[in-house]
Amino acid sequence: MVSSTLLFTGCFSSFSNQGYSYNGYGNSGGFKHIPKEKMKNSKAMHRATMRPYKISGKWYYPTLAKVGDEQKGIASWYGPNFHARKTSNGETYNMYAMTAAHKTLPMNTMVKVDNLENGKSTVVRINDRGPFVSGRIIDLSNKAAHKIDMVKKGTANVKVTVLGFHGKIAQSTSEKNEIMSVGRYYVQVGAFRRYAGAKITKRKFENIIENNYSVVIKKGYYDGKPINRVWVSGFRSEEEAVDFKTRLGISGAMIIAQ
Repeated sequence: MVSSTLLFTGCFSSFSNQGYSYNGYGNSGGFKHIPKEKMKNSKAMHRATMRPYKISGKWYYPTLAKVGDEQKGIASWYGPNFHARKTSNGETYNMYAMTAAHKTLPMNTMVKVDNLENGKSTVVRINDRGPFVSGRIIDLSNKAAHKIDMVKKGTANVKVTVLGFHGKIAQSTSEKNEIMSVGRYYVQVGAFRRYAGAKITKRKFENIIENNYSVVIKKGYYDGKPINRVWVSGFRSEEEAVDFKTRLGISGAMIIAQ
């Protein structure tokens, strides 16, 4: 039964004094509920490559992508010191193979890397995580780095473009649309008839999460009456939203996706 004031609030005493650190991505827009079956299938398909992971105290949240997605930044390369070691997906790193490390793209994603400094390009398969250096977006194998003539310099300004998944370049329309971005996720942490109650909860969560995520109030209707829902926004994957709920002890909070 719906309360006239509060539909749901987290147990603030369970997490208000805990210092959690998250990556923040501010988003806004329209929303829809995720069908449970769709969430289940998506999780099963990407479980092995989409797990959140923590490096040097910082959490990273792999996210789904679509063919044509682009990213610009600095590329680096890694070779002899890592040759024959295990990569993040369990393979043995071969610095003579056309592979690369990326922090968030699904494993076995195929990407084109354009060296914006000399016009050279190459295609690699993502099979590792990294680089964990500020400003760098991809770590190329030694061979791939040679292809775009960046070994001597060590780094290069590049554009990374998603070409396909499962270790192959998308050719048909169905392949190009096979894995689409699932958009942005939100966690509903409160729902109130009175706007004042929503504002109190909004401030509480803003104090807890600081600037890492955004907290918004979404006005709507429930049972024909106005309702004010409080959403924490900025999650790029279902796993990140679930992790947020678990860490803050608000397992009853609802996950919503755009």
